[in-house]
Amino acid sequence: MLKRIGLAAMALSFGVAPAFAHLNPAEHGSFAAGISHPLFGTDHILAMVAVGLWAALLANAGDRRALWLVPAAFVGTMLIGFTAATAGAPLPLVEPVILASVVVTGLLATVALNVPTVAAMAMVGFFAFFHGHAHGGELGEAGAWSFAVGFAIATALLHGAGVALGLGIGRAFGGGLGRWATRVAGALTALGGLWLAFAG
Repeated sequence: MLKRIGLAAMALSFGVAPAFAHLNPAEHGSFAAGISHPLFGTDHILAMVAVGLWAALLANAGDRRALWLVPAAFVGTMLIGFTAATAGAPLPLVEPVILASVVVTGLLATVALNVPTVAAMAMVGFFAFFHGHAHGGELGEAGAWSFAVGFAIATALLHGAGVALGLGIGRAFGGGLGRWATRVAGALTALGGLWLAFAG
């Protein structure tokens, strides 16, 4: 089951619309729009799946708490960034940092960087703030919190797909080979980020 979820997430990540293809802000004031919003930006999908892959690698390296703490840090900090944007707080370089987040999180999974879970939470949280600010900045006058709940749930599901993919690959291949294959999946997300940078 985990393998199927993970493979479906990867197929989805390479088959959706190009980066930054977001909904019209005038239509964002609903829970359904919040759920769908992260699924229409390849940048968001790749970054969120990569966070899940890295969390799975950290968990396999010894700290099982990373499976939920790292994704939770992303979702929580993303909501803080969203709140800052809706309050009118400016933030420079939002879209470039979002694009960089795809490459960097993919590389973190590629090299299987083994850091304390708290450090991993801080690293993904930095990028999550920009993702959340972008969502809030696009929202305009539409109803904020029903939308926010929707995109938080969608983000958590994408993280879960990345975790499932990482764990599923590990179980399918086993041992060191499984870890290597998960790192390859991380490399694919990083390459996807580079493609987005040059395609844009």
